[in-house]
Amino acid sequence: MNPFPGFTLSPELELLRDQVRRIVHDEIIPAEKRVDPDAEDLAEEDYHRIVAKTKAAGLWSLAAPEQYGGGGVNTFGMSVILEEMSQHRMGLYNPGCGVFGRYPPPVIYGGSEEQIQKYAVPTLRAGSYTFFAITEPSGGSDPAGSIQCRAVRDGDTWVLNGTKIFISHAHEANWGVVFVRTDPTKGRKGISCLIIDQGTPGFTARPFRTIRTVSLPNEVSFEDCRVPAANMIGKEGDGLDLCMDLLTKQRFPYSACNLGVARAAHRLAVAHAKQRSTFGVPLSQRQAIQWMLADAEVELRATRYLIWDGAWKADRGEDARVEASVAKLYSSEMLGRVIDNAVQIHGGYGVTKEFPLERWYREARVRRIGEGPSEVHRMVIARALFR
Repeated sequence: MNPFPGFTLSPELELLRDQVRRIVHDEIIPAEKRVDPDAEDLAEEDYHRIVAKTKAAGLWSLAAPEQYGGGGVNTFGMSVILEEMSQHRMGLYNPGCGVFGRYPPPVIYGGSEEQIQKYAVPTLRAGSYTFFAITEPSGGSDPAGSIQCRAVRDGDTWVLNGTKIFISHAHEANWGVVFVRTDPTKGRKGISCLIIDQGTPGFTARPFRTIRTVSLPNEVSFEDCRVPAANMIGKEGDGLDLCMDLLTKQRFPYSACNLGVARAAHRLAVAHAKQRSTFGVPLSQRQAIQWMLADAEVELRATRYLIWDGAWKADRGEDARVEASVAKLYSSEMLGRVIDNAVQIHGGYGVTKEFPLERWYREARVRRIGEGPSEVHRMVIARALFR
């Protein structure tokens, strides 16, 4: 049943959502139990077995454009689907464990047909990793002002020098995109986007450990790294225009993953409260526990509305930047509160690796920083209020 009368899910979208839900419940969760609780991926045999099922069901690369072999599902649809796809142990960093496909940075579709065929299409078919390099040590929330990584034209190549930081999968991806300053005199119009292949001389990626034990971010360095001029996506100076629309739309599916994992944690907490007793009384009859769970339920419903409202607006081509900030801010902070309560309700069990809660607890802390920290999104919202 659709809880929001303003949003009517199409029968096709409901079918996709239900198919994804069944695969997560029947295939992914049992497969996760066969690997270490901190594993980054499923066992190879399980991965390939489930991939065969998702491909056969037409669930592979749902968000990619149809003309390149994807499902053509829009931002709203992917927000609905990712809420289901993330409800498992690995769901916060790897929704669906990659068995539904992995995607190249969407900016590649702003490139030439030759670039799309060379880079995007093989990635979609194989479900391989790529990377997106924009954040630098000097700051990541203000790319127009903080990007110092330079690219200088030299004949048919661009020569890159500089450093990027917190770049996921850069050490294991076949290729990625990097945003560089090609003209230091033009501000935001002096930033361009280049495709870079793994193994290019002068390009190095060094993973480092964080509070997370998986999906390690990288420090990426460029030292006189030569990239063919043909690898520029769009025109020189188009980099931020390509990037900003991408970041806005990405924040709704990102927020949907927060919601999905929070739902899974809440469901565990409700089940535990029903079966666990203290002093002869089930936790579910304790008012303190009831209120914790009631507050979580309210926040889950509010989060879904914020995501759906913004994604719906973005798909209509309207300016949804404020809605994206609202959804990302609220969903990431809600996630932390709901998981914290779920851990508390589980008591000692909540911090063991018998349950996924302790992993979600650690990974949820990252979500208040990734895709823009909470403080920056509050700034965006406040600016809109005073505009």
